[in-house]
Order: sequence, then structure tokens, then C-alpha cells
Amino acid sequence: MDTTKTADPTAPEADTAEPQATEAAQATEAKADLKDAPAAESAEAGDAPEAELSDEDLEDELHDELEETEQRSEGVGAAASAVVAAGLGLVALSGSWVSRVIAERQTLVGQIESVNAATTEAKIEALYGDAWHMTALVNGVLSTLALLLAVFVLARPAFGAPGRTLPTWVRAVSWAAVALGALGVLLFGLMYFDILAPLPKAA
Repeated sequence: MDTTKTADPTAPEADTAEPQATEAAQATEAKADLKDAPAAESAEAGDAPEAELSDEDLEDELHDELEETEQRSEGVGAAASAVVAAGLGLVALSGSWVSRVIAERQTLVGQIESVNAATTEAKIEALYGDAWHMTALVNGVLSTLALLLAVFVLARPAFGAPGRTLPTWVRAVSWAAVALGALGVLLFGLMYFDILAPLPKAA
């Protein structure tokens, strides 16, 4: 009986197959790494400009926000000034509380001075003329302030950044204030110098 064992013909093939499979897997992984490396490098290279652009974008956004804030503050100031100017012009034409109080005070002073007045015209001037003149003076000052403020609001964009304009309604209110102020200055100037509605003459 032959007891010698013959080698398994499949054993070497199995041994050689395993290293070949391992080498093939390693080669595949190496190829994949080679393919991924340029993509990763390009991605890293592309991130740097994006970071730089993002910083520039942030600076631009901050600059734009500051400009918008300045424009809003200037717009609010111009709108408030236009409304105040129109209000002053309207109050001056209708008669302000300040002018009425000053006129009443001047009337009281005139009553005191009229005691020593020698003529009727002097009494009329002391009792009524001075009070009317003070009323015209105070209202004329208010009209002048309204006119100057409205002109300042309209002229302000010309001295600021180029391209900035006032909203339409602010310009409309400012022009209305200019008209009211100019009318008040003319009217109360004529009244103060006795050109319009002069004092009556005594008989």
C-alpha cells in the first residue's frame, strides 16, 4: 500500500490567488488615492480665494450698511426739519402764542405810558401801535426761521455725497415751508413798517 501523499493541486493556486487579489485591491486603492489627491488639492486651492472674497464681501457689506445708516439718519433729519419749517411758517401766519403774549405785555406798557402822552396820536401809538409792531416782529422772525430752515433742507443734498436726493414728499413739504416763510416775511415786514394796515389818524 502506497502511503505517500500527493500534494493538493488546488493549494498553490489558492495561495497565489490570495496575494494577487490583495495586490489588485492595493493597486485600486492607490489609483483612487491618486484620483482624489488632485481633487482635494484643487478644493483646498479654491477655498483660499473664496475666503479672501468672503472677507472683501464682508467689508463691502459693512460699508453698505454704514452708508444706509447714514442715509437713513440724514433722511430722518431732513424730513423732521422740513415738517418743522412748514409748521413754523403756518404758525407765524396764523399767529403764535408767543406773539400774543408779547403784544399783550406791550399793550400794558402802553397803557402805563399813555398817562403821560400829550397828544391823541401818542396815546394810540402807545396803546395799539407798539403792540401791533411787536406782533408783526415776532411773527416775522418765525417766518424768517421757517424760510431759512426750508432752504437749508433743500440745499443740503448739494453739499453731501453725489447722487443723494431727498424723497419727494420731503421736497414738497420744504417748498411749502419756503412759500409760507416768504409770504410771512413779506406780510409782517409790510405791517411792521406801517405800509400795510397803518395806524389810524386822530381827528
